[in-house]
Amino acid sequence: MPRKILVASVISALFLAGCGESTTATQNAPAPLVQTTAVEVVPHQQSKSYIGRMDAVEDTAITAQVTGYLMERHFQEGQIVEKGQELYTIEPSSFEAQVASARAMVSEAEAALKKAELDFERGKNLVKSNNISQAEFDALTATLMSARAQLEAGKAQLKVAEVNLSYTTIRAPFTGRISDSKVSTGDLLSPSSGVLTTLVSMDPIYASFSISERERLALGMDAIEGDGSDESNGVAVNIILEDGRVFDQQGKIDFLGNRINLNTGTLAMRAIVENPEQRLLPGQHVRVELMEKEAIDVVTVPRRAVQTDLEGDFVMVVTEGNVAERRNVVLGTQVETGIIIQSGLKPTDVVITQGLQRVRNGVPVRIDESKPADQGA
Repeated sequence: MPRKILVASVISALFLAGCGESTTATQNAPAPLVQTTAVEVVPHQQSKSYIGRMDAVEDTAITAQVTGYLMERHFQEGQIVEKGQELYTIEPSSFEAQVASARAMVSEAEAALKKAELDFERGKNLVKSNNISQAEFDALTATLMSARAQLEAGKAQLKVAEVNLSYTTIRAPFTGRISDSKVSTGDLLSPSSGVLTTLVSMDPIYASFSISERERLALGMDAIEGDGSDESNGVAVNIILEDGRVFDQQGKIDFLGNRINLNTGTLAMRAIVENPEQRLLPGQHVRVELMEKEAIDVVTVPRRAVQTDLEGDFVMVVTEGNVAERRNVVLGTQVETGIIIQSGLKPTDVVITQGLQRVRNGVPVRIDESKPADQGA
């Protein structure tokens, strides 16, 4: 038994001696060598993009207003036509005859009115001298009133005939691009013939999209003021084409919906964009980028300084005495100088960018002075 106790004591002594050497070695281990960089503050215009579609400001179907044979077409399909430009001519001869007939009726009514006025003036003198009865004078008065009514009716008929004649020339109601023609010369046209062609305006043009209620509140857009100017909400609109290029004309918000879509939880919005070269077409799919007009200062760090664990995103900063300290952060978007830190860092902080695998919270570190501090992502 004493022999066993002696062996156990020797083993325990050796074990304790080994632990002491390990602890001493750990305490004497050099601090991790790291590289650092200062937090960078840069101006940034925050933005967010949405899927959108281009729509024409004016989009109309051209139809016939009167019945007649198509005499001539005055445009090339697909071309830009100007406001007031002739598009179609319907055979006008029958309508010109109606105008001539209506003018003749007006002339006849004017003559009848003139005679009725003369008879009425004579009747006033005769009834005073009792040469005609009051009943006869009343008849002259009624004839005068009837003649006046006939003249007004004749003028109305003339107006209708002139309007119908004007409809024989179909003109562009606004400047825009015209589509193909659905009718040919010689076809009998009427109001029931359907669409002859369509016309869409090209400059300016709408960009329609939707945003969530949360995003609307974040952008601070509660209403569009007055003439559609977006100066009050400070938001600029960029149109991004399918190939990634930004359209060279900025737009402005001109419409904000008045209710949230119950199915999608989004609010309809629309921007208007100048389109002088007609590069944007109605129906074209684009990305609509809403951007703050005024840049704000934001904190950025290199992307490799950011780590992630179960608690979320964090960086290691060097505090006074070269001690590493964990800072939980909220990340923003990627920019040229790194990634934006929305919260968690101060502009004066210094973050660790290399050697992070050996760094723990509260552990002293050595800064590698042999290499310059990192300056980018």
